[in-house]
Amino acid sequence: MSHFTRVRTALREPDLLAAALAAVGFGEVEVHDAPQTLYGYRGDARPERAEVIVRRRHVGSASNDIGFARRGDGAFEAIVSEYDRTRYGAAWLTEVARAYGYAATVRYAETHGFEIATDEVDRDGTRRITLRRTV
Repeated sequence: MSHFTRVRTALREPDLLAAALAAVGFGEVEVHDAPQTLYGYRGDARPERAEVIVRRRHVGSASNDIGFARRGDGAFEAIVSEYDRTRYGAAWLTEVARAYGYAATVRYAETHGFEIATDEVDRDGTRRITLRRTV
C-alpha cells in the first residue's frame, strides 16, 4: 500500500487547475464541490479525499489517483502517492503551476477585453505573453 504525500500549492481556482492538468496531459480531470474518495492502485478506497482528481486509470496502470484537496486557506494541496512521486513530483508540480498561470492569464485577458498579441516559449521553458487591448 502506497503512502500518500501532501504538497501545498498556491493554486486556488478548481477550473484553472483542471485546465492546467489537461495542458500537462490529463484529458479527464474530475472537479467536485465536495471532497471525493481517492483510490489506490488496487482499486481500494483510501482515506484521502480531494475536490480535483485525476483517476488512476489516466495516471498509469500501477498508479494511484492523484488528487488536489482544498485547504482551509482556499489553496489546493496535491495528494500524490509515494510510488507516483517519482513521475509526478516537484518538477511536475512546477509544470502544473506554469500551466495554471497560463490558463489564468488567458482567462484574465478574455474577461478584461484583451487579446493575446504574442505567445512565445523560450527553449528554457520561459513563456512570454503580450496582451493588447484597443481603446
